[in-house]
Amino acid sequence: MRASGCTRQAIREQFRLQARRRLEDGARVIIAIDGPAASGKGTIARRLAAHYRLPHLDTGLLYRATAASLLQADKDIHDVEAAVAAARGLGLTEFDEDTLRGAKMGEAASVVAAMPGVREALLETQRAFAARPGGAVLDGRDIGTVVAPRADVKIFVTASAPARAQRRALELAQRGQRADYDALLADILKRDARDSGRSTAPLRAAEDAVQLDTTHLGVEAAVAEAERIVEAARVGA
Repeated sequence: MRASGCTRQAIREQFRLQARRRLEDGARVIIAIDGPAASGKGTIARRLAAHYRLPHLDTGLLYRATAASLLQADKDIHDVEAAVAAARGLGLTEFDEDTLRGAKMGEAASVVAAMPGVREALLETQRAFAARPGGAVLDGRDIGTVVAPRADVKIFVTASAPARAQRRALELAQRGQRADYDALLADILKRDARDSGRSTAPLRAAEDAVQLDTTHLGVEAAVAEAERIVEAARVGA
């Protein structure tokens, strides 16, 4: 027998309240959100962090900031030694997100993110953020597998490459930047291959992650589904 719409809503609300009470009672919770570029993981992570009043770290910004540091110093983006030095000197409050969110910086970040030395240099910073007393929400590509393998909730957000390219085009257009769909699609496919094929911390879903396909979901529906996943995990803990 299927539950009615009202019954399902009541159950969902009960889950939400129980999960929130656990967080408000001081229970530490780490939420790991992973996925490829433009899958919606960043938006979902920010909304979950606001909903549960947890600090949020977009770990991709660490790699973008590392790449930006190299480019600003007029250094070769493929210079491993320089990239590792830039990563080690990075601070969590030095980000100009408007600069870092561009498509060019995303491609550069994917290059430095494939360097084992850079990932090692940034790993402790990410783990320290996750270890905050009340917990945290982190999004990236290796949160559930490497950064926080014991996270309380792991969600792997995905979407088709064409859908992700279209989202990126709309995002850039809203910022008044030129958006070439074909170029964006090619870039996403290249980044997917690089992120999934790198030797250190490749992009993949953790075995215990819940997969969330946002290809046909709007923002509100995707966030609602992510909240349901978190609530179910916390209630069942």
